[in-house]
Amino acid sequence: MEKVGHIGTSLPGNDEQISAEAGDIILYQGNSLVIYYDTNSWNLTRIGKIEDVTGEELLKAFGDGDVTVTFSLE
Repeated sequence: MEKVGHIGTSLPGNDEQISAEAGDIILYQGNSLVIYYDTNSWNLTRIGKIEDVTGEELLKAFGDGDVTVTFSLE
């Protein structure tokens, strides 16, 4: 349901009960980013969203192994 990557530092969170869905970018435990390709309901800090993508498309792009993700602001 997700891909998790450690970010090498700790960031402040603002956890609240949410239902994450495909494309949501979540800060997890202050030191990891999670990109969801399925749903999950938990106390999470949503920090962004990949728009116009389905869970199936994300799962296909992520595959079974490690991935490299680059974030940028436009």
